[in-house]
Amino acid sequence: MANINVDAIKIGFVLGGLFFFLILELVIPYRENSVSKIRRWMNNLTLGMINIIFYEVVVASLLITTASFVTKENIGLLNLVEIPTWLKIVDTIVFMDLMFYFLHILIHRIPLLWRFHRVHHTDLDVDVSTAMRFHLVEVCFRSIFGIGLVYFIGAEPVGVFIFECLFLLCFFFQHSGIRMPGQIESLYWILFVPPAMHRIHHSVDLEERNTNFGGIFSIWDRIFGTLLTGVNQEQIWTGVDGHIQEKKLEIYHLLWMPFTPAVK
Repeated sequence: MANINVDAIKIGFVLGGLFFFLILELVIPYRENSVSKIRRWMNNLTLGMINIIFYEVVVASLLITTASFVTKENIGLLNLVEIPTWLKIVDTIVFMDLMFYFLHILIHRIPLLWRFHRVHHTDLDVDVSTAMRFHLVEVCFRSIFGIGLVYFIGAEPVGVFIFECLFLLCFFFQHSGIRMPGQIESLYWILFVPPAMHRIHHSVDLEERNTNFGGIFSIWDRIFGTLLTGVNQEQIWTGVDGHIQEKKLEIYHLLWMPFTPAVK
């Protein structure tokens, strides 16, 4: 990892993912926008830039430094036994994705955490820019969780790096407002999370929203009973009750939203 510019690669994933899926959304959209795409993008990308700066300045180096430390000192679950490096990398990716699946459920279940996460869910349309729409406080507690997880499992540095890159690409893809051929999407859905699956999670309907929590893999939703399929995509309306007025979803509203009255 020493000879690889990790930060440059991850920034490349962010910019490349945004541009690539934006083009696809314009070419093969799954439906027309219900509100101004330009205004939403301005709000979402402003939040995204705040989060990227914080993440790159504070979190990114801590993740890799922690992973390097636990590997060197043989700390964590993966260092209790002697296993090949490639297996540690695979285990790191799979285990971290599983733990972030559980974290995602907790974020929806715990009122204090949901206050910040609802900023993400109040987007009135879901597209690739929605993947950038997170309150800075949520980015903070997700980051603390990630660093603690790396220490706990003794994650392999390369595994952490690959996980972050995969998670980013999957996150952009599953939020993208593209229409995929049904058969291809159904096959992809067997193991991974396509846009149709995650779109259900962004539904204004509370029962639909509390499903499909997977990040990279859809198998966790299958195993733990949180998978929902068969929802008519054309009838999904995204957002959160109580936050459906576009003029009240500007950047300053989003930053202050967690401190306003709770809304399920």
